[in-house]
Amino acid sequence: MVMIKAIIRPERVTTVLSELCDAGFPAVTKFDVVGRGKQRGVKVGDIYYDEIPKEMLMLVVKDEDKDDVIKVIMRNSKTGTKGAYGDGKIFVMPVEETYTISSNSKEL
Repeated sequence: MVMIKAIIRPERVTTVLSELCDAGFPAVTKFDVVGRGKQRGVKVGDIYYDEIPKEMLMLVVKDEDKDDVIKVIMRNSKTGTKGAYGDGKIFVMPVEETYTISSNSKEL
């Protein structure tokens, strides 16, 4: 299993969540986050915004579903036809074990 963390623009969250659900991946944890990427913030007029609001989606999926989930997130997080700076980032990391608290069961 893998954990996928996607940091995306807030205005793209509803679409991404809907498409993930339609693709068979309804289990998602969502966080409001702030940060900056390579562009180091945004300057609008005389005001410099060092921390940009984003949303982080976190999913744990089977290894064989990883590519499908990433494609859904990529396709629905882009702004415009080619995408733009600040559209987001996806991180993938291995998950060794998961447990369901209510049933005291380990999932494989």
